[in-house]
Amino acid sequence: MRLLETVLVTCAGGVLFTLLHIPLGWMLGPLAAAMFWIAYMKRPLVWTVKARDAGLVILGYMMGITFTKDTGRQIAMQLPSMITATLLTVAFSLLTAYWVAKKTKITMASSVIGSIPGGLSQMVVLAEEVKGADETQVAFMQTLRVLAVIFIVPFMAVHGLAEQADGIAAAAPQGSYADWFSQPYSSPLIIAAVLASCWFAVKLRFPTPYMVGPIIAGAVLAVAGAHTPQLPQLPIIIAQWMIGTYMGVTTQLSSLTNWKKLLPYTILSGIGVVLFSLAFAYGLSCLYPVTLLSAFLSTAPGGMTEMGVTAAITHADITMIVAYQMFRILFILFVVPPLLKWGLRRFERA
Repeated sequence: MRLLETVLVTCAGGVLFTLLHIPLGWMLGPLAAAMFWIAYMKRPLVWTVKARDAGLVILGYMMGITFTKDTGRQIAMQLPSMITATLLTVAFSLLTAYWVAKKTKITMASSVIGSIPGGLSQMVVLAEEVKGADETQVAFMQTLRVLAVIFIVPFMAVHGLAEQADGIAAAAPQGSYADWFSQPYSSPLIIAAVLASCWFAVKLRFPTPYMVGPIIAGAVLAVAGAHTPQLPQLPIIIAQWMIGTYMGVTTQLSSLTNWKKLLPYTILSGIGVVLFSLAFAYGLSCLYPVTLLSAFLSTAPGGMTEMGVTAAITHADITMIVAYQMFRILFILFVVPPLLKWGLRRFERA
């Protein structure tokens, strides 16, 4: 019954956001509905991480098959820009972290780890390893930053930067079920390749393995010239719904006591990072033959899932956006944590 309640509440949120023409309606609608229901109705909802992972697999394949040899060469040319964008985003986040720590009187360690645009779970784990960091404050700041970005960036992309924003409810282009049955042997092979890539990504401990694995599998199949049909509309909607529901159900902010003090500064910090990304994206669009929309979604610290779906809705360059987002995630997950530990130790001694 609790699971049925979760399905009904989140589906209602998805329908409402879609009718209101809110970008990523089937992801943000269930997310907002679940958070509202838990906070104001005082009724816990349940969801499984396996459903979230299934949604990531679907969206990962959708993004991976857009990769071509030409886009690979384009990405190689833009590698210096990827490095620059990541370093500048991290540097700007450190500046906002210093400002938030000064205004809210929380520790510098909590503010820095809470402001870095990395994965929520990875940053919370990092907070447990750093002296002076509060895991609850870090989780609150990271969650609020992500929510602010994934609500603001798609809205700006769809209603401000995109020339055409049709098909808000699902990604474009859309395939048909007939494409999946036109070649009887290709569909089972595609499914097997995607599942195998998930297994390898988990074993190799890739960040977000259930998305990174299918992206790699889809890209390899597309470059190899295999038959890689587009996904129909319904699976894409279901994938967004499963991910949004999980994010809404798992966002627990009631345990934080000083949330009213942190709330405005964290939101302003998130908005500042978005505006900084927009300014950098403008410079990127002047240097390379890419649209401002594609450059903005590439540099915005919103997450590969949300930015990739927004790119599909607005007909932006999905491959470029996924490449930028993946590079930033890998850099932040593997390079930033040891540097943060070293820097925070120096800061505490000073």
